[in-house]
Amino acid sequence: MRTTANTRRRNTAQARTTSRHIQYATLNGWLQAALDRGQITRTGDHLDRLGIHLPDGQQSWYGRHVAKAHRDTTGTDAPRAWVQHRTTNRWIAVYVYAPDAPALVAGLWSYKATRPAAQRLYSEAA
Repeated sequence: MRTTANTRRRNTAQARTTSRHIQYATLNGWLQAALDRGQITRTGDHLDRLGIHLPDGQQSWYGRHVAKAHRDTTGTDAPRAWVQHRTTNRWIAVYVYAPDAPALVAGLWSYKATRPAAQRLYSEAA
């Protein structure tokens, strides 16, 4: 019994000294590994890959449009991951999607700030 209490106390003390990055990566679980490998993406990263640069407030609205499109097509919410905000460095929970998720494209078309970029991108491809 005594070693169990000592081990628990030691582990608790070590957990208090770990960095926030490690703590949130642990909360993410398998999502963190998938984010690191590029198997899932955040909406802001998707916009960056397309070359669409929006201010933070507009990017969050694009994310809301994507989340709504995902909910409408699947009936469920996308998984949420803890990530650092790119300008404030605060930890926030964001929805993550497969890089080829149809909701990402649907969000481009439904949000008025990204609609011109979607028309430009997809009219060139046609």
